[in-house]
Amino acid sequence: MSASQSKIQRTLPAPTVPDRVSADGLEEKWSTRWNDSDVYAFNEDVDRSQVFSIDTPPPTVSGSLHVGHVFSYTHTDTLARYQRMRGKSVFYPMGWDDNGLPTERRVQNYYGVRCDPSLPYDPSFTPPHEGGTGKSIKNRDQVPISRKNFVELCERLTVEDEKSFEALWRRLGLSVDWDHNYQTIGKRAQKVAQAAFLRNLARGEAYQAQAPGLWDVTFQTAVAQAELEAREYPGHYHALAFHKPDGADVMIETTRPELLPACVALIAHPDDARYQDLFGSTVRSPGFNVEVPVLAHPAAEMDKGAGIAMCCTFGDVTDVQWWRELDLPTRPVLARNGRIKQDVPDWITDEGGRALYAECAGKTVFSARKVVVEHLAETGEMKGEPEPTQRMTNFFEKGDKPLEIVTSRQWYIRNGGRDYTRPGCEESLNAELLARGKQLQFHPDYMSVRYQNWVEGLNSDWLVSRQRFFGVPLPLWYGVDADGEVDYDNVITPAEERLPVDPTVDVPEGFSEDQRGQAGGFIGETDIMDTWATSSLTPQIAGGWLHDDALFEKVYPMDVRPQAHDIIRTWLFSTVVRAHLEFDALPWKHATLSGWILDPDRKKMSKSKGNVVTPMGLLEKHGSDAVRYWAASARLGADTAFDEAQMKIGRRLAIKLLNASKFALTMGQGADLDLNPLHVTEDIDRAVVAQLREVVRQATDAFEAFDHTRALSVSETFFWTFCNDYLELVKERAYNRDGVWNASQAVSARCALAIVVDTMVRLFAPFLPFAAEEVWSWYRSGSVHTAQWPTLIELDGVDGDPDVLHTASAALIKLRRIKSEKKVSPRTPYLKVSLEVPTAQVELLELVREDLAKVTHVEGQMEVVPSSGDEIVVSDYELGVAPPRVKRKK
Repeated sequence: MSASQSKIQRTLPAPTVPDRVSADGLEEKWSTRWNDSDVYAFNEDVDRSQVFSIDTPPPTVSGSLHVGHVFSYTHTDTLARYQRMRGKSVFYPMGWDDNGLPTERRVQNYYGVRCDPSLPYDPSFTPPHEGGTGKSIKNRDQVPISRKNFVELCERLTVEDEKSFEALWRRLGLSVDWDHNYQTIGKRAQKVAQAAFLRNLARGEAYQAQAPGLWDVTFQTAVAQAELEAREYPGHYHALAFHKPDGADVMIETTRPELLPACVALIAHPDDARYQDLFGSTVRSPGFNVEVPVLAHPAAEMDKGAGIAMCCTFGDVTDVQWWRELDLPTRPVLARNGRIKQDVPDWITDEGGRALYAECAGKTVFSARKVVVEHLAETGEMKGEPEPTQRMTNFFEKGDKPLEIVTSRQWYIRNGGRDYTRPGCEESLNAELLARGKQLQFHPDYMSVRYQNWVEGLNSDWLVSRQRFFGVPLPLWYGVDADGEVDYDNVITPAEERLPVDPTVDVPEGFSEDQRGQAGGFIGETDIMDTWATSSLTPQIAGGWLHDDALFEKVYPMDVRPQAHDIIRTWLFSTVVRAHLEFDALPWKHATLSGWILDPDRKKMSKSKGNVVTPMGLLEKHGSDAVRYWAASARLGADTAFDEAQMKIGRRLAIKLLNASKFALTMGQGADLDLNPLHVTEDIDRAVVAQLREVVRQATDAFEAFDHTRALSVSETFFWTFCNDYLELVKERAYNRDGVWNASQAVSARCALAIVVDTMVRLFAPFLPFAAEEVWSWYRSGSVHTAQWPTLIELDGVDGDPDVLHTASAALIKLRRIKSEKKVSPRTPYLKVSLEVPTAQVELLELVREDLAKVTHVEGQMEVVPSSGDEIVVSDYELGVAPPRVKRKK
């Protein structure tokens, strides 16, 4: 236990409890006090063995948080609070993921602007809108501004969003150390991201290539494999006739007839008997009359359509595979803007084909498709009518149009997607990364399969360059040769101590600004890094790499990475890649994976689907402890339905913790609070402490296994038994107003009650931090959140039998039920009562006879008869008349 933690004292002054207790207003009261007293501050002056460090997910700052964030971040916070109470110095930072497309889109709609890098900077620019219009502003209505003006607006809006996010996190009660925070676009993050990239480049792990890649025509940027989302998309199959030299036709079926001018071959399976005679020959394309070969490849599907397909450069990823493996020519016709290129390609020599292409030039793929289809219908080269179909198509996860494949110069980082073995290593990079996955402890453990499947299924390296504006610049320049041509092979890099740099503004060593774009000079790289290229370095950014060596040594590698299960392939894997390449080790020991929040239709809640619930209203309506209870009730990895009813249960639990604690702590009527287990002498009191000891063991084991839900469940189950049964059974003895019991019997009850409350407040502290802190403040100094987590040693010396409490509870329930069914007051006396009790429980019940009789108002004889049954039965009874209610003086 750390020196800053509260020692568990055995005797305390009488509690100071408010006349009325309430769960309302606790968030404001305790959030302020925690902040003022640095309750959650990270203590760096400890050994690494005493640190528990968390690689907190930086939420995307692009509007507002939703209830899914509250759900998963609560899971992490329960763990942080537990570890802090276990004596660890908890490094719990907060980051803001503020670069990338989500922020750009929000800025476009919020201010009514769009970025045009060709425009000059306007230092006096005022955006046309401030706060948005409540709906998306179409691109044509957005005011074009310079890149620098656009970036300034992005920076301005993210600062405001971060303030609202922080306010919500504080309201929720996250025990974050707010002195440790960062932005993924901040200078510190930029330096880390640029330095890591330059080191990748120096080792040969980063490279540039002119290659076909997935392209989003809306956002005008390349897209990585990890960002793909397969969706159904409507289309039509068109039966098109390619012409053989002998005048016969070869029929193919395609959904992309507009790509006919990009066709470079027809492909069939080598075992397909229908096309054996065609392999090695050529055919001419319909409409464009371009000669292309007929080739064999095992990826062709014999049972799909006609079994033969056209390969275009490029229609889909299979085209890329055929183009690469069969060494086919490149004949691109699609521009980056999603339109057919203007100039007629030189490989189309037929006059009719050139005229048809000219009709398509400059059109979108949809308009060009219409032109081609109508032409081929007229010439008879399309057979029959197009047949509707639904096909799975790749989309950018943030986009709403199918991705195209265009050839462009991009930067990549090796991630095992292509054959590569690091110098000095025996295994391939892919095998190394699979081995890293086996070293990482996943919670729940079955999530490791998702990591393995992703790494095994990789087919390309990690594309990290993006043709966007608000992000970390790639820290590169390129030489311009004597003819004024850019030499992309002449890569100029900055020294690490200069970082961060912006190549569009900064000048490389040995050059001057007037040489930018000139012969013999340089140009700066305009692309930025993929947002995952920065987010993949969150342990290093938060941990102080290249910034605070002492901090980095204390917190890295981190203990845990909490995140959602759906971004294992992106965030988790990319972070493992960067740590493996730079440090040859994992970035953390554990990964905890939270599930999704589902709407009433069992669909994932997300901003893009428009089905999210914003959390502040829930926190104000139910209270933060109640919302946290709902979140913590869900197991890691499990998708969970949004359920306000569960929040109501959580609020009831928080209120019960306040009320039951007040009731139990004040039974001494002003006497000192006794927490010495040696003073617990009565059988039922010893039983409740013995059962509590088991709860402490199970809750502790659960937290050590990263199972917060189990820890909450066992604690809550015991607590309700304590409130509904034990507290009722012993309250008369604890008060002892009439002197029926001797002093030691009363002390035993009061001591047991105090021990249970003192332990339960700490067991609930990770889940209900506000209510727990309120109760703690009534009788102890300091914060419960820096107090010692309950231990078994605290409860030593009490040799009790939990079955005593179980038996007493069962009898109490039966005796209460009689009065409830008769609809009489609980204070109605039993003039006599007979209980048939299973033989094995008779002796146990005799141990609590006196408490049971007093609390159920048995004034006559209570007969206990052994039975062969398996439950207690009230076999006979006689009820009297309830006495008038007398208000007791306080």
